[in-house]
Amino acid sequence: MRVIADLEIHSRFARAVSPDMNVATMETWGMKKGVEVIGTGDFTHPEWFAELKAGLEDAAPGLYKQKGSSSSIRFVLSAEVSCIFGRLGATRRIHILLYAPSFAVAEKINAYLSLIGNLKADGRPILGMDVKDVVKVAMDASPDCLVIPAHVWTPWFGMYGSKSGFNSINECFEDFAKYVPAVETGLSSDPPMNWRLSELDTKSIVSFSDAHSAPNIGRECTILELASLSYQNIAEAIKIPFPKTTDPNRIVMTVEFFPEEGMYHWDGHRDHNIRWSPAETKQHNGICTVCGKPVTVGVMNRVEVLADRPAEYQPTGRPGYQRMVPLAEIISDAIGVGKLSKAVGKIYDLLIEKVGSEFKILLESPLEEIAAASKPDIADGVDRVRRGELNILPGYDGVYGSISIFDKKVGSEVKAGQGALF
Repeated sequence: MRVIADLEIHSRFARAVSPDMNVATMETWGMKKGVEVIGTGDFTHPEWFAELKAGLEDAAPGLYKQKGSSSSIRFVLSAEVSCIFGRLGATRRIHILLYAPSFAVAEKINAYLSLIGNLKADGRPILGMDVKDVVKVAMDASPDCLVIPAHVWTPWFGMYGSKSGFNSINECFEDFAKYVPAVETGLSSDPPMNWRLSELDTKSIVSFSDAHSAPNIGRECTILELASLSYQNIAEAIKIPFPKTTDPNRIVMTVEFFPEEGMYHWDGHRDHNIRWSPAETKQHNGICTVCGKPVTVGVMNRVEVLADRPAEYQPTGRPGYQRMVPLAEIISDAIGVGKLSKAVGKIYDLLIEKVGSEFKILLESPLEEIAAASKPDIADGVDRVRRGELNILPGYDGVYGSISIFDKKVGSEVKAGQGALF
């Protein structure tokens, strides 16, 4: 069976997250999006953990559903922690994803982490704890736990980040690297950028949304082929970096943002509207021409620094990927109003009702069907996104990139790469 999974989500108990992020809302938007397996997020937070225990029931081995619901949406117990610690003469700030096969195991993790930091303070707690020790806590709780570094290239909180990361996964996790089966790409990178590091040949590459509001669920996700729906089969699939079609559990592909749209793709200084490609940063010695301070070095630059393979490198046997733009953004660009407007919401809901889930519309549905259910321009927009024919002003220093699908100028655009489904 094939399922779409988004396993990096936050609850309303995390900082800067919508107050609507509860189990019921996650389920509703999972159905709209076509995401069948969703991470609960934030199981380390005491109130959210109690709410999950009260509101979920067993649905499959290691997976849960909303109590009393007939929906096909399944939940995986997940959390994200922010580790701030010193190593090798520098302060490190790295976000780590944790997955537990049961409430009992999650409770063991929480019991230990509560001795290190205040788990009530934030759904994504700040821990003065080395990432190696987080791995050890998870493995001691259960060898079935998964530990995955989140948005690995983000400057401030990524494993490879320019501000507080490491130069390799072995440098970061040392002897515990063998217990880390995968890396999560983040919005500002995609699989080809990660393929350029040969050290990641032993790790799977997964993508999740890091959604702070329900409409963002599934903006990035991982599609899995499973023998049957269970936590163990999901974990097994994630542990295979170069799957064969004969593997009963495997990653089929990831669905990605166009990485230029991510808020840290290029370098820059947002206070002074400095947005530079890696070449421009090098030309200016990494110094903002307005204030004389260092610019924030983004993902593309960092990949160039650490990569030991050329940009055009194509591995054999890696799962494929497909870049996409969220449906609301396509509708917004087609009709010329903001993506949060009532007009966009009305057309979005109508398309979901008439055609199917967002992923079905974006990846599978005939253009004629989309046009009949909405407007020809929207079908044209979906087609252009599928073919990668759009312009993007790259994101930088915490500012999302700007997308133009219908040739409206957004600044000094870069042409997005051709849509890639390998």
